[in-house]
Amino acid sequence: MLTSTPLVPTTHEAPSYIMEITNRCIAVRRQLREGLVIPAHPLALTADRKLDECRQRALTRYYIEAGSGGLAVGVHTTQFAIRQPEIAMYPRVLQLAIDASREYKQRPLMIAGVLGKTDQAIVEAMLAHDTGYDAVLLSLGGLGHWTEDELVAHCRRIGDILPLVGFYLQPAVGGIALPYRFWRRFAEIESVVGIKIAPFNRYSTLDVVRAVVDSGRNGDISLYTGNDDSILHDLLTPFIYPKREAPHVMLEVRIVGGLLGHWAVWTRKARQILDQVQACIRTRAPVPQELLQMANQITDSNAAFFDAANAFRGAITGLHEVLRRQGLLEGIWCIDPEEYLSPGQSEEIDRVYRQYPHLNDDEFVAEHRDRWLK
Repeated sequence: MLTSTPLVPTTHEAPSYIMEITNRCIAVRRQLREGLVIPAHPLALTADRKLDECRQRALTRYYIEAGSGGLAVGVHTTQFAIRQPEIAMYPRVLQLAIDASREYKQRPLMIAGVLGKTDQAIVEAMLAHDTGYDAVLLSLGGLGHWTEDELVAHCRRIGDILPLVGFYLQPAVGGIALPYRFWRRFAEIESVVGIKIAPFNRYSTLDVVRAVVDSGRNGDISLYTGNDDSILHDLLTPFIYPKREAPHVMLEVRIVGGLLGHWAVWTRKARQILDQVQACIRTRAPVPQELLQMANQITDSNAAFFDAANAFRGAITGLHEVLRRQGLLEGIWCIDPEEYLSPGQSEEIDRVYRQYPHLNDDEFVAEHRDRWLK
């Protein structure tokens, strides 16, 4: 756990803070509604597993110049272990991303990953607030033994500090099952601005969408895909529900963008693909066959990057391998020395590079990499 710091009063105790959080929520909602590419930021390490600050900054620059509208830092892809007392990288990693983002006139939406029990989550959210982050992505991993009331109260407390993005993380990488009823109550928290839907499960994805619609807050809460196995399917597919106040009128709800580990690589191409999707939606044009085909190609690529064949054991190292090949990372090292590519995973990455050359952004990276690394 991070070192404790003085805590902000709850919004009920601090009227000035109510105004601050309200204004922040308005600004973040406006940005999220646009539909953004938000990569889950990886962690750059040296061979002795120390933070490689030069390459960490280079990654941030890459994502911004590739067209990302936001960045998620301190999340699963950044490695949860950065919080361990003997590692203690979390504050510095947050700071490096903010500093690099301020090099740009149009700064991306900065989202900090927050997790743990309430005391730890408060400390992390306060650190994000003081460092200059716009919102938090709240993981409930490890809290599966809590009651629904406890989970909702926990979320509400963190939402008193910064605008709140919910996170439905798949159980295979540490998430917990969260039913419709939880999401229905979560959507009623005033400071919720978005939800990252990442259970890798269509039934669970529908639970979240329906809960937000039933809460009547679908205009306030932006839905983002984290389903790396169905990225383009999520973005292309409308969800149709009756309006709560007028059940005879049908409401179209969409997942508008992505907050994704997958988008930590080939990010320039991800921006171009999302632009194509948004153009189709805006003009009500039929979805081109090319995009439907690409949806499956992206899922196939993700299977290689995320090591689906081995229950996602090599998910982080697979992303590192792509960034290493592009010269953005020096190696694929993780904090845990037992994290490495699974047998055959490198060959799978070779295969998707070979089969889908139109999906990578290697030329873009090669053109700018040396400048990013300065």
